[in-house]
Amino acid sequence: MYDPSQLRTFLAVSQTLSFTRAARRLGLRQSTVSQHVRRLEDAAGRRLFSRDTHSVQLTEDGEVMLGFARRILDVHEQASAYFAGTRLRGRLRFGASEDFVLTRLTEILEGFRHDHPEVDLELTVELSGTLHEMLAAGKLDLVLAKRRPQDPRGELVRHDRLVWIGSERLRLDPDRPVPLIVYPPPGITRALALEALERQGRPWRIACTSGSLNGLIAAARAGLGVMAHSRGLVPPGLFRVPERAGLPELGEVDFVLVHGRRRPSARGPADALAAAVLGGGDHLRRDGGSALVRAADTV
Repeated sequence: MYDPSQLRTFLAVSQTLSFTRAARRLGLRQSTVSQHVRRLEDAAGRRLFSRDTHSVQLTEDGEVMLGFARRILDVHEQASAYFAGTRLRGRLRFGASEDFVLTRLTEILEGFRHDHPEVDLELTVELSGTLHEMLAAGKLDLVLAKRRPQDPRGELVRHDRLVWIGSERLRLDPDRPVPLIVYPPPGITRALALEALERQGRPWRIACTSGSLNGLIAAARAGLGVMAHSRGLVPPGLFRVPERAGLPELGEVDFVLVHGRRRPSARGPADALAAAVLGGGDHLRRDGGSALVRAADTV
């Protein structure tokens, strides 16, 4: 009833919230993406996206279709792999940004290990900047991380806006430097936060530096300062800093998958894991993250 190619297109649009970016990711024309979505909506008899000239959003029926689409495609791929008689083997060195430590990436990795038990998966969790350096040095085969500004490389997994977050009780004194909670260099979010404050001419000081996301979260919950973070990945117990605090806009950020030098033994496993991550990209958010964001917007 539901065409797998249309379901893949639907997932790409739901993750990028853009027909143009989905077309670029899939290597299709934008008209083909629109056609796939229209035919899927006709098959379902429901509108899956609410769209105008400025934005694309999932409808309630679209949210429901997400779960069905993932399950249908999972079964389709398992059946294809079974009857093709191929089993992936090899060593795969995968790097994931600290941003995804508390997301459902673990479920995607668990599914990958179940489907490909003969792949030796090595996971490295690090700062996005460090992962890009390791990839360039040939130490990783596949990386899921933030993309540096102006860097065109990588397949888009999710697009998000950076926001300032902190403890609900935190109050910033406009006459004192902004206390910052940051990753050490070469953290991409750190660089963007400092650049935004410098452009505004707002004085700042480093209140906490940690290479661990859990360390940053602990400092923020203790009220030591504010941190720049992806809006869709706000950790539990932290909230967006209200606009009246006068902090500068941080802009947007892309999370991407980037392949390394394509070692022959890692090519098949890397492609399979990349497909699993792209297929589950809408799950790469913290449990309850969207609810936290909505609550924070009212602070």
